[in-house]
Amino acid sequence: MHARLLFLLATAVGCSCVCAQAQETPPVTTAPVVSPPLEDTTDTNHFLASLKRISQKKTLLGRAVKALVIFKPKRIEGPIENALLPSTHAQHNYKVVRSIYFKRLDAFGYSINDTLALPDNSLERLGNALHMRTKQNLLRNQILFREGDLLEPLALAESERLLRQTDYLLDARVFVNDSTSTNDSVDVVVITKDVFSISGSGSASTSSTRIALRDINFMGVGHQIRTNYRFGLSEPQPWQFSGSYFIQNISRSFISAELIYQNTHYYKQQSLSFRRDFYTTNTKYAGGASAAWYQTLIPDYYEQGELEGEQNQFIEHVPLDYNIQDFWIGRAFKLKSYDLAQNNPSQLITAARFLNIKYTQGGGPTIQSARLYLTAFGYSFRRYYKDQYLFGFGRTEDIPAGNLLALTAGYEDGSLKNRLYLGVKGAFGKYQPNFGYLYGGLEYGSYRHKNVWEQGVLTTEALYFTPLYRLRNWRWRHFIWNRTSLGMRRPDLFALDIDQEDGIRGFSSGDVRGYRKFVLNYETNFFTPLTLLGFRLAIIGFADLAWLTSVENKSPLKEKPYTGFGLGLRFRNEFLPINTIQVLLGYYPRLPQLNGQQDFKLFQSTRQYYDFNDLRFTQPLITEFR
Repeated sequence: MHARLLFLLATAVGCSCVCAQAQETPPVTTAPVVSPPLEDTTDTNHFLASLKRISQKKTLLGRAVKALVIFKPKRIEGPIENALLPSTHAQHNYKVVRSIYFKRLDAFGYSINDTLALPDNSLERLGNALHMRTKQNLLRNQILFREGDLLEPLALAESERLLRQTDYLLDARVFVNDSTSTNDSVDVVVITKDVFSISGSGSASTSSTRIALRDINFMGVGHQIRTNYRFGLSEPQPWQFSGSYFIQNISRSFISAELIYQNTHYYKQQSLSFRRDFYTTNTKYAGGASAAWYQTLIPDYYEQGELEGEQNQFIEHVPLDYNIQDFWIGRAFKLKSYDLAQNNPSQLITAARFLNIKYTQGGGPTIQSARLYLTAFGYSFRRYYKDQYLFGFGRTEDIPAGNLLALTAGYEDGSLKNRLYLGVKGAFGKYQPNFGYLYGGLEYGSYRHKNVWEQGVLTTEALYFTPLYRLRNWRWRHFIWNRTSLGMRRPDLFALDIDQEDGIRGFSSGDVRGYRKFVLNYETNFFTPLTLLGFRLAIIGFADLAWLTSVENKSPLKEKPYTGFGLGLRFRNEFLPINTIQVLLGYYPRLPQLNGQQDFKLFQSTRQYYDFNDLRFTQPLITEFR
């Protein structure tokens, strides 16, 4: 098995992930917690029942099964709306925050829902000893209020969400201590649980050796360091290196900074960036500044020619060197609220951006050195809900819902030609516990030159996942994802591909490219009650279809689709920074490089295939053709 998989499993054992959390009790707060009744722990599955009987025997095999397999599932809270404060908290709006108490829990042996839980073995205690707990000042900077402030509506819920979305925390709770609150002041309790921040991986073969080290909470101050070094390669470059240093929320300004350096034969990058997003629904100002230098080899998308049979002609790679300076600023205007118990989450937003791109080597019909001036106007309405078993294995996850509308206009002052730009984007997200989640988005952008629209692109996206279904200790969901990308009056006829995340997972064929595509992905996840070496187990089934054409003004659905079907296992340990390992077996009936022969492929991944669109207004953007 791959060395990275073995390394992660060994890390899980050494850092006390062997034992999963016992069944937890609901948090002791005044906020109502919707929890299903305790489920019967007697599993009708004969396999699980026999394993459980073996684990109870005082034999070598019984002790091994007891150490590796955990039969107690976590108790699951029902979906709770995170957009509005519970009525028991609404009574504390605009009271003075008298004190803030922080309870910081280490990664292993502790529970966010049961603060009396303690590590119960030496491995868990060893893992916590190797881990540096998140500093209290870092947590204080991440919440939206201070001692002496008036408690604004949504301040508790938004602070909890901001804590939870950091990489170095597994979960967080923020609530009022009603037992010490008075008519004019409150005491707030903040409980957080860390992720074990240090991780590494490596691999070795006859051709090269790779070592990667990461720390997503360096010295407990929230800084993230990532490095990846590969050596022993053949010419033209015997080594490769990539590294980054990321600082989130500098001095409570919610400004983040990132330094990136990457050096390989095919790609070189040096960049420094600062950004501040519209991180809450009440944020007034956002912006960013960055400078970057790139050297890369890219496919020559401008070669003319049509598909011959089912295989595209070979596309040559050409060098492309360029540098970018990027600046933007945005201002949000909060709409009036007619309910004093809560703020209006709607915002009207305006933003401006200046982008300077200079190419020093390479080019093409859609590539030119230019200064781009953009302005955007938008409307954003965001709410957040809480649920579980979406992308994680029981941790609290925030689900964005609402609406987003943005109109972008600009002017490109280029070295070859000057032209106008116009783009529009609309998106919505809807969530209900009995319905599931539905996201839909549409985006269009195009340049206008000499009274002709050119280099246009139309993209659509739809994502739906079902409610969480339960059968005793088993749970499952279904995901359906659609993406469409249509080029319009573009010379880069072969810019789109359907490899991996862009279309069919596990699919890799560099010569399958086109001008328009339609992708449909389906996935089902069965969350089992088993835990192996600290990694909880899910069974995955998927079916991917992708239609692709390189002919201008032709629907991709008129082509024969490429397909991929597969089954696999997903191992996930929420306490580790690289917490997901997927081992999948894919079946691909149509692979051009095999002249139409059927093929199976075994592959692994540490990335989840789906993700949420946050419905957050960003800087003015050029619609991406991918």
